[in-house]
Amino acid sequence: MVNISGIQQIGIGIPDVYEAWKWYRDHFGFDVPVFDDPGTAALMLPYTGGKPQKRHAVLAINMGGGGGFEIWQYTSRTPQPAGFDIRAGDLGIYITKIKTADAQKAWNAFKEKGIALQGEFTKDPGGSNCFYVKDPYGNLFQVIESGAFFSKTNQATGGAYGAFIGVTDMDKSIQFYSKVLGYDRILYDQTSVFEDLKALPGGNGKLRRVLLTHSQPRTGPFCRMLGESTLELIQSLDRVPRKIYENRYWGDLGFIHLCYDVQGMKELKQVCEELGHPFTVDSNPGAYEGSTGTFDMGEAAGHFTYTEDPDGTLIEFVETHKLPILKKLGWFMDMKKRTPGKPLPNWMIKTMGLNRVKE
Repeated sequence: MVNISGIQQIGIGIPDVYEAWKWYRDHFGFDVPVFDDPGTAALMLPYTGGKPQKRHAVLAINMGGGGGFEIWQYTSRTPQPAGFDIRAGDLGIYITKIKTADAQKAWNAFKEKGIALQGEFTKDPGGSNCFYVKDPYGNLFQVIESGAFFSKTNQATGGAYGAFIGVTDMDKSIQFYSKVLGYDRILYDQTSVFEDLKALPGGNGKLRRVLLTHSQPRTGPFCRMLGESTLELIQSLDRVPRKIYENRYWGDLGFIHLCYDVQGMKELKQVCEELGHPFTVDSNPGAYEGSTGTFDMGEAAGHFTYTEDPDGTLIEFVETHKLPILKKLGWFMDMKKRTPGKPLPNWMIKTMGLNRVKE
């Protein structure tokens, strides 16, 4: 059985890992590190020019709940920007969604800080209060109202809540995200020139937008922390879209992947193969024959794989084997000994908040 805890993290390629992490701590509240790991991306050869690349990655979370950010920097090469202006409907992850309990309060706080707000306070097509903001590296975020929080914090926002993903064939993409990741419920399906996107690049074009969520609650060790999520598929209807990562490497500047915390990698592998989306990267191909190998990320470890959606957007799956709970006391959880599908106790996850980086 496959258990999906939720969105573990969204990968963000940036030019300076610590500078970016400080910005995301200060403004989005991603102040609890899961790992801080300089090393070499030796297994991503299909997406890194066919050779290993040195990199430095930090996975940080917001204790309000939701997915984290994997803040990712090349150290063996200069990360490259897109060679064109990315527009709504271009193929790949266009916008990351971040949840907030009070969108108006978050808007006011961001405005006071002088963050690059894009357009005005608005509503999405489903009527949820939201607004758009740009980080110092040109990445777009939708801050959207949600009641799904793991714990109260003094931050204006919680963690990652989903993403806008550009697609070419809406029906084929809906099938992929429904069958592989359980996004089987359509919250809206609208075609228009959308008011809430008009201030964004390409946002004044004719678009089809489909907002998906999962009808069944997430299961697995981190399901309470990662929580519910949505994916917004966006298709341009009046121009030919471009691939956001065309002629670039995974890890270059921008949103590099969408990652899910899972259990049951063997069963998930079969699902992906049956749908015609086999794993393109696998950190432990022997796992399906009983290998107990793991991929070490310094303070965390696990088994990771990648597949591609119908347009080549990278989806990562991670089966966590080791998790740092309280680093100062050397407390690390062996996840392989946990009952599959069973959530970790809330108190245990909240203990991770004691690892918070304070300015």
